[in-house]
Amino acid sequence: MQLIFDPGVSPIYRGVLAFFFVINVILAFVIVFLDRDRRDATATWAWLFLLFVMPILGFFIYIFFGRGIRKKRERGFAHNQIEDGMKRVQSQLQDSTNKISDSDNPIVRKHHDIAATLLTKEPSFLSNDNNIDIYTDGHDLFNQMKEDLRNAKSYIHMEYYVLNLDGLGTEIIEILEQKAEEGLEVKLLYDAVGSKSVHKSKFKKFQENGGQVEAFFQAKIPLINFRVNNRNHRKIVVIDGMTGYVGGFNVGDEYLGLNEKFGYWRDTHLRVRGDGVDALQLSFIHDWNSQAKREQLDYNDKYFPDNAHQGGDVSMQLALSAPSDNWHQIEFGYMKMIMNAKESIYMHSPYFIPDKGYINALRIAAKSGVDVRLIIPCKPDHIFVYWATISSVAQLIRDGVKVYTYENGFIHSKMMIIDDEVASVGSANMDIRSFELNFEINAFMYDERITKQLKDAFFEDLKVSKELTEARYNQRSNWIKFKQAIAKLASPVL
Repeated sequence: MQLIFDPGVSPIYRGVLAFFFVINVILAFVIVFLDRDRRDATATWAWLFLLFVMPILGFFIYIFFGRGIRKKRERGFAHNQIEDGMKRVQSQLQDSTNKISDSDNPIVRKHHDIAATLLTKEPSFLSNDNNIDIYTDGHDLFNQMKEDLRNAKSYIHMEYYVLNLDGLGTEIIEILEQKAEEGLEVKLLYDAVGSKSVHKSKFKKFQENGGQVEAFFQAKIPLINFRVNNRNHRKIVVIDGMTGYVGGFNVGDEYLGLNEKFGYWRDTHLRVRGDGVDALQLSFIHDWNSQAKREQLDYNDKYFPDNAHQGGDVSMQLALSAPSDNWHQIEFGYMKMIMNAKESIYMHSPYFIPDKGYINALRIAAKSGVDVRLIIPCKPDHIFVYWATISSVAQLIRDGVKVYTYENGFIHSKMMIIDDEVASVGSANMDIRSFELNFEINAFMYDERITKQLKDAFFEDLKVSKELTEARYNQRSNWIKFKQAIAKLASPVL
């Protein structure tokens, strides 16, 4: 501020400094008094610190990363259904409430409080008749998915955060082009930042064949996207209302382990058949209608066929998080699982930067005798987030949580299992970004067979992982300690 009044400084330079000083004051006022949807005071202080320590750079960082989505705008995302569809969903929710207490599934009855915690959104109804296949390898997953896509008869709805038009991406787009040419309804939604190398112009043949494509929060100014936060991180595929996919894999060659930097790509994805597909379809409709400027999807029997029941017996719910939600479904679902655990909690998370309450819940579980284990990557794909993750797990290690680094490539799986009974798999990392800023989706499953498969895969991962002991953690260099300190300081806004 002294430079603004220094007569030795040129008037133009002083004017620029004065302009940014005023802008900083206005932004500080907005952040503190007008940003009513910002839940955490810690994040508010982090932004204020950034604005006044780095006035010009902080201004631009806030413009790209700091703005939230108002409830009034987001309300349009969740309520674009026709009236009859909303009535049907409300009826399903009411039925699910009854199913919790009357369920034939003893795990649902035992953990009825988890199921009740998640019953706050239309796609979160409890379904008890699902067949679920688990995929941990990209080759196995996409071979099955491509077969399902080729066998589609009526429609394909696909939504991804990252869609790379490389070998795998091109192959999938060619299948979509063929199905659109056959007369099927094919809709593709990709995130404009996650798929930054993709533009609608690259889907010319797909659109000429009748396919429709939309970008989520596309930049209004070429090459400049002011909505870097609040990305659609979901991965959803719905085929004919009969088969659905949800989980952590995106579309691209690196997810087949073909990127030398990351090596083998370890993730978790689900193939769903049964009433759970209806929930995935609902979520896709919400997201599509929030971005499509012309053709809006309504709620009709084509998308929710009566023959979706396929004799499965897995009980499942979907949890969704979105910006400005007061009720953070996925975070609270995770928290409720931690609170219910009596014997074990096993977790994967590539990015682990939750808030203090989440950390304390795991510390309490470990101190009370629960076997708590977490696997994180041994290498970063986002360096700043990686060091914040290492900093976050330090307290857990001291209090008895066993933390491991995956040494066989890169682990991108987002998973939690408790007591061999309840499991969650989806797109949400265990960090503030997934809990509060992004659009995410997770499946919560109440089934011993499913949890056993996931647990077996977890223990296979342990064989190629290395425990991050307190002694190993304390061996880090001063330079790493400095990077961790900076990352920890910024963690409320990462």
